[in-house]
Amino acid sequence: ASPGKGTSHPLLCPPGIKCGGVLSAPSGNFSSPNFPGLYPYETECMWLIVVAEGSSVLLSFSHFELEYHDTCAYDYLQVYNGAARDRGNLLGTFCGHSPPPPFSSAWHVMAVVFHSDRHVAKHGFAAAYRKGSREVWWSLSIHPSIHPSLLFHCPHHPCLLADACGGQLTGLSGEITSPRYPESYPNDAECHWSIGGASGGGPLTLVFADFQMEGGQGCGFDYVALFDGPTVTAPHLGRYCGSARPPRTISSTPHLLIVFKSDFNIGGRGFKAHFYSGECQEVFTTIKGNFSSPQYPNFYPNNLKCQWSIQLPPGYQVKVFFLDMELEGRSSLTGGCDYDHLSAFDGGTENGSLLGQWCGRESLASITSRSNRLLLVLHTDRNTAKRGFSISYVGGCEGEKTRGFLMGQNPKARDQLKHHNLVPCSSGHSSLASTWLSRQT
Repeated sequence: ASPGKGTSHPLLCPPGIKCGGVLSAPSGNFSSPNFPGLYPYETECMWLIVVAEGSSVLLSFSHFELEYHDTCAYDYLQVYNGAARDRGNLLGTFCGHSPPPPFSSAWHVMAVVFHSDRHVAKHGFAAAYRKGSREVWWSLSIHPSIHPSLLFHCPHHPCLLADACGGQLTGLSGEITSPRYPESYPNDAECHWSIGGASGGGPLTLVFADFQMEGGQGCGFDYVALFDGPTVTAPHLGRYCGSARPPRTISSTPHLLIVFKSDFNIGGRGFKAHFYSGECQEVFTTIKGNFSSPQYPNFYPNNLKCQWSIQLPPGYQVKVFFLDMELEGRSSLTGGCDYDHLSAFDGGTENGSLLGQWCGRESLASITSRSNRLLLVLHTDRNTAKRGFSISYVGGCEGEKTRGFLMGQNPKARDQLKHHNLVPCSSGHSSLASTWLSRQT
């Protein structure tokens, strides 16, 4: 139990105990208060690590022992790629006895936050950091008559320097991979990823982009198990193995648990999966609608991949209107949308035709799908956020090329459109849906 008010207790942080600060040397060490003794109750420390611009921060843990909780709700350690308290920069929340994996930041700043509650103290953690280089050198030996062309792509994401096995993930979206992916995963591994806790988060969507594990009847050897909540006591959503990708899974709560387990022999490539919160993954099936980037008109979070899918019946097309857009601008080096950008795909998947990709602050003309499905995808990196975007769309029947979207002229059809109801596409429609909408709104 925690000490009463006004009483003395050795586990209360006494004056003079180091707790947090700015670390600006090229390398260094830090630890929880009193380490290797028990850390104090009701303590919060934040270390801001700043190295030379153009460098990265390499962070590793030599000891880690905090109070355990399924969702790390009591004592915890958080690692941020950049300034603390920005959920978009949160790399993970950790507790218990399993240390966080080593991290390499995407830029020259990293933050570490330690928090303890008023019950149960452990020995804490010890960590080391050093300045890393984001430059990579290659030595190429080629024939004098050969003129090679090299293209390098450097995504703005942190690198896990060791096998990441589980953790607490709280962003609006993210990516999870099995240890060593895409190389064969290790034997005798068990990893738990608990997803949830983002502010305003709704149900979570999990999509597997790649999946290849040892098979077997009943998935009794190597498997991935999904649970509709933060612990294994939550309802079971599925258990998967082999080479068939699991279906898209949507939780009924703001929490989802992924358990990966391998036995003592026979491995596989493993898996790569993406998750999205309700604010960051929406499907629209009504004839018209509106949506915006997360937290609009306030700044959107960093490190997002959000999807909005518009799915109408066969015979329809989708027309999208950009009401407002302000994203991070184009790269001064390439002139392209290399940082934050919004992309539109025809056909409802990222494998469809690219209808456009945008960034910065632009006034955009409307776009029209060729099919009855359209997908919009927002990517944001770990630096610089803007206001985002606001979009409206309308569905219409494909007609003469010069007329575009056609809807019936009869009052019943127009009333159905006004109330977001679908009317079947058929010949004889002769008034533009977009024109009608502009007159009604």
